Amino acid sequence: MAGAKPLVGILMGSESDLAVMEEAAKVLQEYGVPHEVRICSAHRTPERAAAYAREAAGRGLKVLIAGAGGAAHLAGALAAGTVLPVIGVPLDSSPLQGLDALLATVQMPAGVPVATVAVGASGARNAALLALAILATGDRALRGRLEAARRAMTEKVEAADRALQEKRQR
Repeated sequence: MAGAKPLVGILMGSESDLAVMEEAAKVLQEYGVPHEVRICSAHRTPERAAAYAREAAGRGLKVLIAGAGGAAHLAGALAAGTVLPVIGVPLDSSPLQGLDALLATVQMPAGVPVATVAVGASGARNAALLALAILATGDRALRGRLEAARRAMTEKVEAADRALQEKRQR
């Protein structure tokens, strides 16, 4: 993966978002998908965000993941500048505990779609899994790894249920 051209861009509005957005990077790393992680604010560096969106496809990126809190404009600002899929991760960085970011991310105007996942770290992990699913539409091996992971989750739940039923029957 080192030296490979990134396929997924992970962006966040500030350094304080890194701990949560690293969860997305971990998932992509687990699957061996090259990615880059950048800090780029829709409000404090708007020209930089616009340039990133415009140039992303030309650099080989296939999916963008954007984490932001508060007004959470980063995902929408990126989506306005590219036709690549953009996945927004609302972050809990305000007194409203992420509700403001969730609503800002999910309420994009018609014609500028942003996929939106849950608030916080679980949302960041799901954003990476959604990015992998998008990439897997053109990558049979990646699709197979995702299918195997889903089967393993199913088996784990079924095993836990069997153990619970055995315990309760004693």
